[in-house]
Amino acid sequence: MDVIQTMRSILKAESEAVAAIPVTEDYGRAVEAIVERVHRRGGKLVSAGMGKAGQIAMNIATTFSSTGTPAVNLHPSEAQHGDLGVVQPNDIVLLVSNSGKTREIIELVELLRGLYPEIPTIVISGAPGSPLAKLADIALFTAPAPEVCPLGLTPTTSTTMMTVIGDILVVSVMQAIGFTRQDYAKRHHGGYLGEASRKASGDE
Repeated sequence: MDVIQTMRSILKAESEAVAAIPVTEDYGRAVEAIVERVHRRGGKLVSAGMGKAGQIAMNIATTFSSTGTPAVNLHPSEAQHGDLGVVQPNDIVLLVSNSGKTREIIELVELLRGLYPEIPTIVISGAPGSPLAKLADIALFTAPAPEVCPLGLTPTTSTTMMTVIGDILVVSVMQAIGFTRQDYAKRHHGGYLGEASRKASGDE
């Protein structure tokens, strides 16, 4: 198979996987919980994941922060060595794990609940029956699609779907809080996006 054929195959497989992500009422619950904890109670969103999922969790946190919802990323291993202290009572936690079995993430949930028993957790995962899914207050699942990696192992299709779910949450929260171009411009002072947002909002 040449590169063009591979590209077409991957585009087809990943687009079909994204389109098959289950659409459930839990998305509305997740958005409401984020708005309640962050925008009404003054908390923040704390994301966490390990490996590739950890990178997705970090991206979700930075995107939330840039669009009006304060968020930080917490490395699960570092949480066990004091970084858990960044979590506060009114926060909400977003955990990303495709398998739902990641030891460090499950341990993080136990640590969080030992610190603040009532802190809500949202999970993005590909495994509805997993230990992490059972611990979650709200669970958002990817479609049961194979990885496009030829070995069937490397996180590829799964990470695409988890990223899209993160985008759904970010955009939905933006709409819920009425986040504007002017608000965006205040948070972006440099680069192309900063310039574009200021022009669009009439600040230049």
